[in-house]
Amino acid sequence: MIVYRVSKKQFAADLTGEGARLFGGRWNHIHTGCLYTSASRALALLEFSVNVNRMLAPKSLSLVAIEIPEKNILKLQITDLPENWQDVPVPGSTRDYGTGLLRKAQHSVIAIPSVVVPEEYNYLLNPLHKDHGKIRIMAISELGYDGRIKN
Repeated sequence: MIVYRVSKKQFAADLTGEGARLFGGRWNHIHTGCLYTSASRALALLEFSVNVNRMLAPKSLSLVAIEIPEKNILKLQITDLPENWQDVPVPGSTRDYGTGLLRKAQHSVIAIPSVVVPEEYNYLLNPLHKDHGKIRIMAISELGYDGRIKN
């Protein structure tokens, strides 16, 4: 299965989840690494866009296609998630929930509904799982950020 992520060029080849470990995210606390990816290129760009200030958006990005094993994916439904999972700012309950799943390391990938488009999925890649080394980059391409997205 192929998933996608948008990143700054200098981090495009990084599959360690270090950025999320350093700064946290909707589904992880600081000190717990994971790699946020999406089911499609378009969703990856939407997810990037809602999480970046238009004035600070890099002009030059990378779109990364990543192959993940189709086994050992935990696919969550909206009913599995904390009640306030879509809140902004990000609630601690989602960070607690995701961090718990990541630290158990029972699944190499966690499929989780997107807050932006709940009918579509984001995929959290877990660097703590023993099969994380089977994940590989298929392609890295340049992506110019179109400022009209966040006018």
